Amino acid sequence: MPDHVSARASAVRPFVVMDVVARAKELESGGRDIVRMDVGDPDFATPDVITRAAEAAMEGGDTGYTQSQGLPDLRDAVSARFSSKYGVSVDARDIVVTQGTSPAMLLLFGSLLDPGDEVIIADPCYPAYPNYIAFLGGVPVRVPARSSDGFRMRIDEVEAAITPRTRCIMINSPCNPTGTVLPPEDLRALADVAERHGLYIASDEIYHGLDFTGTDHTILEYTDRAFVLNGFSKLYSMTGWRLGYLVAPRAFVRPAEVIQQNFFLCANHFVQVAGVTALLKAGPDVERMRAEYDQRRQFLVPALRGLGLGIEVEPTAAFYAFADARSWGSDSLALTYRLLEEAGVAAAPGIDFGPGGEGFLRFTYASSVDRLREGVERLREWARTNV
Repeated sequence: MPDHVSARASAVRPFVVMDVVARAKELESGGRDIVRMDVGDPDFATPDVITRAAEAAMEGGDTGYTQSQGLPDLRDAVSARFSSKYGVSVDARDIVVTQGTSPAMLLLFGSLLDPGDEVIIADPCYPAYPNYIAFLGGVPVRVPARSSDGFRMRIDEVEAAITPRTRCIMINSPCNPTGTVLPPEDLRALADVAERHGLYIASDEIYHGLDFTGTDHTILEYTDRAFVLNGFSKLYSMTGWRLGYLVAPRAFVRPAEVIQQNFFLCANHFVQVAGVTALLKAGPDVERMRAEYDQRRQFLVPALRGLGLGIEVEPTAAFYAFADARSWGSDSLALTYRLLEEAGVAAAPGIDFGPGGEGFLRFTYASSVDRLREGVERLREWARTNV
């Protein structure tokens, strides 16, 4: 009898940039030097104060299970951060600590969606959103986020996409892949739409703190009908530590906790202890890294434009530049692999982020300026003979 892979698993689209990463590592293992601008993995070491806290926690025996909702000290510290940064009151009882923001998405959509329920998402968007929604029986509904509009969904188009099955509007600001930020008026308008139609907003705020031109705004400033996803991976350079959290309306906290109990048990104890230290003591390290990212951004964006790639909207947050590469080729996946194999530069294909991303390439500036400069020179040389 032939093996049968479930329809659920077969329907999940590959996260294509991870395939690019795998090929880049394969080339590197064979001796090739690859300039890595493919995946959002900061090149900074985790700040020493955080690492020392984890070591002390392990030495002190904090290596067992915690309560599934997360350590009270960490939830209290997250609550205090919402108060001090945004002036928003978040009860620590409404926070569930997770092993990164990806499990938090499972808790969010697992507690919110029934089969056939719809979630409005931007196109382009982070590739995991539609996969999580569909995996749990929901239906992702894409609304264009055009470069000509600053990669912002038009409010009237969002409202037009609402049906009786719509449960949620998903937003991500600062945004992966575009590096753009939704202005307060958009957050307010989206909150008004959600309130008017009895919907929820799900706001992925993992890049908060990496805004180079203004002040971050959480969706919770505008509505309490909201879920917030956030974590420690990007801001604190803790991608491999796997620590995040979900803020949920009270009715969804216990269901999310029960899902956590069954699927993940809890986040690692000593990592949660380190998270408390990150929130309380790593501010100077965060500012140092943020300033360096900004310097990289100020180098890379004009350099890519100088290569003939289109960046209509200035990225002002996170560490991504989403460049229109149609002057080099309309098939972003094929172009990505050509640049990897022929120029030794790894990027992310725009099609990975949805149909609206086709023709674009996402470049990550999570590497040093020297490496970015080397990558730009390789791209310049490739384009000279291939475009």
